[in-house]
Amino acid sequence: MADVTDAAFRALVASRGKPDVFWTEFVSADGLYHTREVKKMKDDENPLMRELSFEAGQRPIIAQIFSSKPDMISYATKLAAALGFDGVDINMGCPDRSIEKQGAGAAMIQNPELAATIIRAAQEASPLPVSVKTRIGYNKESLDEWLTVLLKASPAAITLHLRTRKELSLVSADWEQMKKAVAIRNRVNPDVLLIGNGDVRDLGDARLKVGESGCDGAMLGRAMFGNPWVFVGKNGAEIPLSEKLAALVELAHGFEKLSPPKHFAVLKKHTKAFVADFPGAAELRAKLMEADDADGIEKIVLDATASSR
Repeated sequence: MADVTDAAFRALVASRGKPDVFWTEFVSADGLYHTREVKKMKDDENPLMRELSFEAGQRPIIAQIFSSKPDMISYATKLAAALGFDGVDINMGCPDRSIEKQGAGAAMIQNPELAATIIRAAQEASPLPVSVKTRIGYNKESLDEWLTVLLKASPAAITLHLRTRKELSLVSADWEQMKKAVAIRNRVNPDVLLIGNGDVRDLGDARLKVGESGCDGAMLGRAMFGNPWVFVGKNGAEIPLSEKLAALVELAHGFEKLSPPKHFAVLKKHTKAFVADFPGAAELRAKLMEADDADGIEKIVLDATASSR
């Protein structure tokens, strides 16, 4: 998830109870090539390389990349292998128009031949497992055609966001479609793992959806917002406010340790998630939104904690 599953947030999650597998934010393979090979930007100053940083406690970890150019995918896959990643995931589901204009993300659904070529380019570039994250169709569900193409390319795993590109996140994820996807997988290429994504509320909900649909796992995204404890089976309502605020402070300091530091405005989406649903939340959230560094966040939290005693 862009500007969510960065190294700082993954460190926070890992310290509370990590998932079976981490995915990075998705990174432009073209951007990696141009910043490193054309511009000769130093890795410690390169914001794209920051998105590919990780700590030992965040393993196994998959580097998610995107591009419509096989040579760029090959370059990024080789780089991921050199950096020590455990796998590469190719995003073929992002509906962002700027990504689709490049022929990448969800635009791949409309170009299945190129999608298969992209997968092969990654597979040939390194021995890393190659997976794909996509949707069930573009304007309408097209699993029979689209999923079959992907399965024939034999990625290690396919994560299906159970909405079409047209639906964005405006409708509920259709987990009934996963049953169809599993049947297609079992017929075309039983060796490929299928992971479901969309509206998975918590660990219990993930297990229920996996059990009912027959897929091999579930990917959690928005369920992590304000709840880095989600992978140990806790929901946000169970966590004391003091622990939530401490987690926000820890995340803020983590942002500042990234090289180069993450733009602090990104923290605001986390602030909205951690500081909610309690008396005085709106007032405290407004103060935190004005802070422009981790020390400022910490001071506001300490003052709020002291005044509540």
